[in-house]
Amino acid sequence: MHRGRNVDPGIARSWLLVNGARTELFDEAHQSRADQIVLDIEDAVDPARKPDARADVVEWLSAPGNRAWVRINDHATPFWADDVAALAGLPGLAGVMLAKTEAAEHVTETYDRLGGATPVLALVESALGIEEAVRIASARGAFRLAFGSGDYRRDTGTSADDLAMAYPRSRLVIASRVGGLPGPIDGPTVGTSHPILREQSALTVSLGLTGKLCLQLDQLPVINEVISPAPSDVAWARDFLADFDARGQVIRDGSDLPRLGRARKIEKLATAFGVEPA
Repeated sequence: MHRGRNVDPGIARSWLLVNGARTELFDEAHQSRADQIVLDIEDAVDPARKPDARADVVEWLSAPGNRAWVRINDHATPFWADDVAALAGLPGLAGVMLAKTEAAEHVTETYDRLGGATPVLALVESALGIEEAVRIASARGAFRLAFGSGDYRRDTGTSADDLAMAYPRSRLVIASRVGGLPGPIDGPTVGTSHPILREQSALTVSLGLTGKLCLQLDQLPVINEVISPAPSDVAWARDFLADFDARGQVIRDGSDLPRLGRARKIEKLATAFGVEPA
């Protein structure tokens, strides 16, 4: 059974990108451990094949029981309008990931053309997008931000070094908070090393991002584990909440409020992801 189907996309940890031109991968991805799947008709597809890939994605999303997000082409391309028109109203469309978002208007125009009810996940992939992140996060229709780390590095000449990439990640975290959005989704880890993936996923969490894009099925268990609350944190949260209830939910001092917020968040995530206390 696909475990991610019932995970609220607002707290989804793993976002599996699937080549929209490879229909043979769709069902496997749908049955995977991904919290959410994203059929990609942007970077993954050669421009000459985009119309066919779009049609294949529409056909799959129109079948009963199928559901996914779709990464659409960016607002500046001639493909954007056709992508939105083809996807609008599809029963299996969970939402769209808008590539190369650089302005609040890109989000709002996409949202409106989709009928004003489909969530738009803004993929920020450039220096301009990072600087406009607060406005993007505050745009009508914005659901969550994601970091297109590879294109950002190409745009800015930044290395993949953790320190060099801390600013754009933190900028997205701050923008999400200002815009009242869930935590942002980090870019993918390229390669097959699970230790490196585990280390980078832990960095994701430490900076305040709450999800991660991924490209391979075998990355999903690692991402889901690392981004979930630790069993020791769940034990602390439940002990704190039990004590809070036992004393009549009285706030004793200023430090109780942030701890209460943290405990409730951990409890919510633990319940959603099935994490038991240590």
